[in-house]
Amino acid sequence: MELALFDFDNTITDCDTYARFLRRVATPEQLAHAWWKVGPWLLAYRLKLISAERIRARVTWLVMRGRHGDDIAAQAAGFARDVLPGVVHPKMLEQIRWHQQQRHTVVVVSGSLDLYLRPWCESMGVEMLCNRLEGKEGRLTGRYADGDLGPRKAERIRSRYDLSRYLRIHAYGDSREDRPMLALAHERWYRGKLLK
Repeated sequence: MELALFDFDNTITDCDTYARFLRRVATPEQLAHAWWKVGPWLLAYRLKLISAERIRARVTWLVMRGRHGDDIAAQAAGFARDVLPGVVHPKMLEQIRWHQQQRHTVVVVSGSLDLYLRPWCESMGVEMLCNRLEGKEGRLTGRYADGDLGPRKAERIRSRYDLSRYLRIHAYGDSREDRPMLALAHERWYRGKLLK
């Protein structure tokens, strides 16, 4: 039995789908104020002064806080249907299908949201570990239900899967957050290249 672990954004896809989704669901008022509320944070992130985890939490809170959960879920379903097929790398689809043909357990492990990843993963027949938004009385709080998965990928993989049961583990990633996940694997792919 073998396990194949795939990061989603910039690994399976050619872009950051989380940022695209947040821009898509942001209200016109949120977009109008985005530069002032998010711009300094984005600059700090690009200068490596703050982590991906911090910028994700900040922007998610600004866009999602107080929004109706059902409305965001409906928009997420449309995003999964209309946007995701156009940003997925064909070679990565082939790689996922190859693992499935070998009867490997395939898991998408992502800091992105279950709202749009779940429909895609279900359509592909793969398992997933990802971020979930917290809700109260039908409205979103802007926080993650279980904390941000991004920097805790390896920890969550270990808690869900008994790694000793797998003869071989394959992992695919592209960022610093993926390195602990890659360290779990026998075969590690980083930004499309096999690590020796």
